[in-house]
Amino acid sequence: MKRILYFTFATLFLSACSQQVWEKTTKGVVVHPKSKTESSARTVSLEVVNDEIIHVLASPTDQFSATKSLCVVEQPTNTIPFNVTEQNDSLILTTTKVKAAVSLSSGAVVFYDENGRKLLPERATGGKTFTPITVEGTKGYSFSQIFESPDDEAFYGLGQHQSDEFNYKGRNEILYQYNTKVSVPFVVSNKNYGLLWDNYSVTKFGDPRDYSDMDLFKLYNAKGEEGGLSGIYYTNSDTNQVFVNRNESAIDYENLTTIKKFPEGFQFNNSMIVWKGQIEPNESGEFHFKLYYAGYTKVYINDELVVPERWRTAWNPNTYKFTKQLEQGKKYSIRLEWKPDGGVSYLSLKALSPRPKADQDALTLTSEMGDQIDYYFIRGNNLDEVISGYRTVTGKAQIMPKWAMGYWQSRERYKTADELTSVVQEYRKRKIPLDNIVLDWSYWPVTDWGSHDFDVARFPDPAAMVQKVHDMNAHIMISVWPKFYHTTQNYKDFDSKGWMYQRAVKDSIRDWIGKGYIGSFYDAYNPDARKLFWNQMKEKLYSKGFDAWWMDASEPDILSNASMEYRKELMTPTALGPSTKYFNAYALMNAEAIYDGQRGVDPNKRVFLLTRSGFAGLQRYSTATWSGDIGTRWEDMKAQISAGLNFAISGIPYWTMDIGGFCVEKRYERAKEGSADLDEWRELNSRWYQFGAFCPLFRSHGQFPYREIYNMAPETHPAYKSMVYVNKLRYRLMPYIYSLAGKTHFEDYTIMRALVMDFNGDKQVENVGDQYMFGPSLMVAPVYQYKARSREVYFPAANGWYDLYSGKYTEGGQKISVDAPYERMPLFVKEGSIVPFGPEIQYASEKQADVITLYVYTGKNAEFTLYEDEGINYNYEKGSFSTIQFKYDETSGKLTIGDATGSFDGMLKSRKFNIVWVGKQKPVAFDLSRKADETVTYDGKALEVIRK
Repeated sequence: MKRILYFTFATLFLSACSQQVWEKTTKGVVVHPKSKTESSARTVSLEVVNDEIIHVLASPTDQFSATKSLCVVEQPTNTIPFNVTEQNDSLILTTTKVKAAVSLSSGAVVFYDENGRKLLPERATGGKTFTPITVEGTKGYSFSQIFESPDDEAFYGLGQHQSDEFNYKGRNEILYQYNTKVSVPFVVSNKNYGLLWDNYSVTKFGDPRDYSDMDLFKLYNAKGEEGGLSGIYYTNSDTNQVFVNRNESAIDYENLTTIKKFPEGFQFNNSMIVWKGQIEPNESGEFHFKLYYAGYTKVYINDELVVPERWRTAWNPNTYKFTKQLEQGKKYSIRLEWKPDGGVSYLSLKALSPRPKADQDALTLTSEMGDQIDYYFIRGNNLDEVISGYRTVTGKAQIMPKWAMGYWQSRERYKTADELTSVVQEYRKRKIPLDNIVLDWSYWPVTDWGSHDFDVARFPDPAAMVQKVHDMNAHIMISVWPKFYHTTQNYKDFDSKGWMYQRAVKDSIRDWIGKGYIGSFYDAYNPDARKLFWNQMKEKLYSKGFDAWWMDASEPDILSNASMEYRKELMTPTALGPSTKYFNAYALMNAEAIYDGQRGVDPNKRVFLLTRSGFAGLQRYSTATWSGDIGTRWEDMKAQISAGLNFAISGIPYWTMDIGGFCVEKRYERAKEGSADLDEWRELNSRWYQFGAFCPLFRSHGQFPYREIYNMAPETHPAYKSMVYVNKLRYRLMPYIYSLAGKTHFEDYTIMRALVMDFNGDKQVENVGDQYMFGPSLMVAPVYQYKARSREVYFPAANGWYDLYSGKYTEGGQKISVDAPYERMPLFVKEGSIVPFGPEIQYASEKQADVITLYVYTGKNAEFTLYEDEGINYNYEKGSFSTIQFKYDETSGKLTIGDATGSFDGMLKSRKFNIVWVGKQKPVAFDLSRKADETVTYDGKALEVIRK
């Protein structure tokens, strides 16, 4: 008997010893960690994508899911050389640029550069956790991955969010799609690496816990009684008319479900609610607060105004976050003042308790549902190379049509064809440059949303309207929603195939149009549904000549302000599985429908889409994103700067916003000539317009008051003058801007550039989210405070800087206050720059740049490559384009204009270059009417000009 037992034990021991802990594959390694728990990874894979990109999978089972990624493109099949060695407890995978060490015990991975410098370590123990989850019969996992992060690290990206946060180190962000919020699971570090998290479910960056209600604290009301804060509801904002005064342990009214907890019968119009009392924490440390607000809101803690007044329109709330250091057992007075702006509105205040600094500062990603942890580590020598790696994985950005680089005029909304075409006529009459006019929603009959038909009373001949716009050398974009009233034939065509989300119709959800109508959205995750969506657009819209597509509500926003749980119910099941698993990728699938559809029927006309939401990979579908229905406040303008910069760092290069904000405060709607409100409205729009002219796309849009320049102010007003000036400046910069568009495709460049992209290593730039580079040469410093006539600007240390308007030189490495007169936004040119300015034009294709003025900002060597192509087609993909390289050598003072390389139909054979020299001792004000220092005729052959 003992011999049998011994034999059995020996067999088991030998079997365990012989079990393979790791194996090499053609593209990497697979590791089966020795330490196994119910929540840990049982299998880890490292796959070499190229010398700088490692794809990591971690599964809680013995196998990996083979499901194709939605955001990752197919990679070349050529094998990249790599080495694998075993060293102590680690398996080391090495390429020429990256080394990845995976623990054979735990499966934790550490990434190094080629010199052995540690870049990104997964937490050694407890870094990966998996929890089984079943949704609608589909099994999967919720999971979290923790990476350690040193104190000097900074994080950027994550898409576009509205809390005016730039560096995400130590912060928390929830990645989900919402009007004004675009979530992209790509994180970029100032350590020159990026991490693409390939998951589509709601994902938390930072603290994986849910925010808690205010009963996280011990609460006391205004009388000092324990149990809750005093919630005092005032009728007509009259403090002598108290509708109800009640204790509340939670301020949680943030969606259509939770607002039912408001006092029954309370009238919100002209009302005011105040929550006040004391909070007492049960631990000491830094608490993270999240305010979700619509209407006018302020928050005080111990009489300190921790949230200055913020506003959002009643139907479209926003999130603002702040932190506060609190001590255990100490009472702090708190006061939240709220004035709803209109009918029932939304508000909540929640908090997270402190946690260890190492945990809060770590790079932590936690996803609600997936099959496995799936991410790409992308290394570069700079942030441009990191973003290039992102586009290697998710697809190259297209070159947008040249007209898209011009000015777009829009408003909510042009109600008739004549109203729309008259705007283009007025711009042409006033000689204000314009390239695109936008037809927003509700051009259809009121009962037929989704029919793609036009209301014949207002748009009797849509094709003629489009042609009239084209005859004025402009383009027209039209708004298309993935939404269909259930009475339309288009809805029925989808529904007959099972391609409509059913819940909204079954629940008889009515929208906000007239008496309210019932409809829903199509399932963009179904490839056949995508084809039908395009075919319906092609038949009713593309056939009429529309140039571009405005894909609104692509979150999808089936019911605004629904709870997250109900939002998922409204868009499930998708063709791929439960919405919980695929929640964030709808806009990507919808963009694919249009891009593939148009290129399928018109393969050589550039596609252009503008979408309100987005996801990783959006750039490959010639799609831009705008920041949604933001508010018309100075703080909203400021928030767009950091929002746009982080979106650009997220790898999607084309971004825009509603210049002036979409949702308008009532005081601006009612503003009369000569009023303080009208003065502020005009200045706000002037400053916003100045900023908008130096974004990748230049677009004005919003609710009333009308947003056309000539409707903003009379010609003699500084607001009008400022907007016309900066508009024309944008068009004079077209050779510069369109060259950047070419560089974005061919070199994976980014046009709107946080300072950390160009000056990484200068510690001062890591938290500068309110100024940026526009291309390699221009530093933009928007003015976002009312009546400000100066602002502080940081001048990065690596360079000297020239004031564009005066030519005055400033040494780098300092922060100083600079002039910001009403009509001018501070603009600076980097020392060692060549900036090309073209002729004055009214639209992008009016004429080729036959005369280009080169402003050469001396002091350092400089170079710039002029890119040109046909501007409207995809011939550039076949090599039909040309470049001219300019180089300036500071030592010799020589400017070399290189040979023109490449060609395309209609290419200029000869042109003139005007050269203007700007130097430290020779400040030259920007003035394109001044006589050039030298003019040369260029016929495509290299020539040299010596600085005088």
